[in-house]
Amino acid sequence: MPTVYNARDAGNYERLMGRWSRRLAPLFIEHAGVAEGEEVLEIGCGTGSLTFALAEAAQFARLTAIDQSEVYLAAAQAKNHDPRIHFELGDGCALRFANGSFDRTLSMLVLPSVVPEPEQMVAEMRRVTRPGGVVAAAFWDTPGGTPHQRMFWDTAAALDDTAGTERDSTLSRPIYAPGTLERIWAEAGLVEIDQRSLMIRMHFADFADYWAPFASGEGGLGAYVATLDDGRRDRLEHHLRAAYLTGRPDGERSFVAVALSCRGLVSET
Repeated sequence: MPTVYNARDAGNYERLMGRWSRRLAPLFIEHAGVAEGEEVLEIGCGTGSLTFALAEAAQFARLTAIDQSEVYLAAAQAKNHDPRIHFELGDGCALRFANGSFDRTLSMLVLPSVVPEPEQMVAEMRRVTRPGGVVAAAFWDTPGGTPHQRMFWDTAAALDDTAGTERDSTLSRPIYAPGTLERIWAEAGLVEIDQRSLMIRMHFADFADYWAPFASGEGGLGAYVATLDDGRRDRLEHHLRAAYLTGRPDGERSFVAVALSCRGLVSET
């Protein structure tokens, strides 16, 4: 099954995700690793947050960064001045590369929101990684580790049964269950599996800064907002503003955000 994501505008994506993925990238790199002279594959590069952080972290030989959105790839390519980095259109569930092509295959903030069947992508990551190489991925712990998103979904669900259904479908994905990541990695043939939680803080200047990325229609939450007529959208914005403000004047708010990160080695036997 191919990857899916509501990709519309690179600038809106930066406000929705890019600014936070840049904060997460150094923590993920520390866990996943990157070494001198390696051939690295990145799946779901978006506008390049992890890509350019990797370029600063190590003298790898080459980094191939793929994404299924031409809009995001164009934005990333426009910022690229590193000849070691190559961007291309690609699907993480159907990689074009031969077995064992890379020393390290990484993905950040793709599972499970973009990939309906995470096992398929992890199996592909393992296939294109050489024996002894590393496969690692990180994604937001949406049910319990992203309160700014839970605030959106819980508010919307209280106002709209459709939002409640979408919330439940999103937050009940099997990959969030304890032990699932280790199982997926092991079933893909990976060993020395290490799962960790990575934490950053998301700082919003005011409610408009929080609301605008959703209102833009970008990503999954934005896709839901885009389905609303003016009255339902205004009602959601009103109640979400109250949840954001919590009785205080409008202004900066800070939310913890936790990502689940898992890495493993491709068995040499």
